[in-house]
Amino acid sequence: MNSDGRTAPGGRIRAQLQYLAPSDDGSAVYHASQAGGAAAAHDGQYRWHEVDIADARGRDLSLDRQGFMLMPHNSAVADFSDDAALADIYEPEIDRLLRAVTGARRVHVFDHTRRAASDNLRRNRTMREPSSVIHNDYTSWSAEKRLAEMLPHEAASLSAQRFAIVNVWRSIAGTVETMPLAFCDSTTLADGDIVEVTRQARDRTGQIQMAYYNPAHRWGYFPHMTPDEVALIKTYDSAVDGRNRFTIHTAFADPASAPDAPPRQSIESRAFLFF
Repeated sequence: MNSDGRTAPGGRIRAQLQYLAPSDDGSAVYHASQAGGAAAAHDGQYRWHEVDIADARGRDLSLDRQGFMLMPHNSAVADFSDDAALADIYEPEIDRLLRAVTGARRVHVFDHTRRAASDNLRRNRTMREPSSVIHNDYTSWSAEKRLAEMLPHEAASLSAQRFAIVNVWRSIAGTVETMPLAFCDSTTLADGDIVEVTRQARDRTGQIQMAYYNPAHRWGYFPHMTPDEVALIKTYDSAVDGRNRFTIHTAFADPASAPDAPPRQSIESRAFLFF
C-alpha cells in the first residue's frame, strides 16, 4: 500500500464482505430500496467475513471467464440525472460498447439505477444506496421473467437463442473513493456457493442470488475508478456450455478510503444482449 493509504498497482486490501450465513433457514429476502428513501434492510441471516480483495487493474479478464472487466469509456452525457440524455445519448453509447466487447448482434438497455453512499445525496437527488450484501442480480427464472416484462412480444423467440444480461457501472461524480464494488472471480465459485433468494420490490417480485462463504473465492476490484471508465458485469447468460453465467459482487467499505473522502455516486445500466 502506498504512503497515502491507497493500494499500489497489483496490490490488495483486506476488507469485510457480507455473505449469506450457512445457518439461514431459507427466510432470506432481498428488499429493493426506493430511490430517495431509506436504505433497505434484508430478511435472513448474514455473516461478515474478512477477505483479500486484489487490485484487478491490468489483469486479463473477460465476461465469459471471471465475469467482470474494466473498459475505458468516454461518454458525451453531461448530466447523468437527465433521463432524456440517458435515452438519447447514453443508451446508444452502451449499445456500441457492448456489441464491440461481446459480439452481440443486438443490445437492448432496459434499466438505469443511480446510487450514492450518502443519505443526504440519496434524499436530495432521488438515488438508492450501494448494495452491500454479496449478490448477483438475476437467476435463470428472473432473467427470463425480466425479458418477458421488457420485450413481451419478442421474448419467446429471443429466449430460444442465447441471451445475456450485462451491467455497465460507472462513476458519475469524480473518482470513486468510497464504497467501490468488489467482484468474485467466477472461476472460483463451487457448486452450492450461490442460492436463489426472493427479491421484493414495491411493484414486483423477482429473484436474485446470494452467496455462502467459501475461502476459495478470489475477489478483485478496480480502485479509484474515474468517470471515463466502466466496469462490465455479466449477471446472466442463458448458455450452458461452460462459460460463466453469473457474477456475484458487492459494494464494500474500503479501509483505504480517507475519512473525508467524498461519497461515491454511480449509475449502473442493465442491458440484454442477444447473440
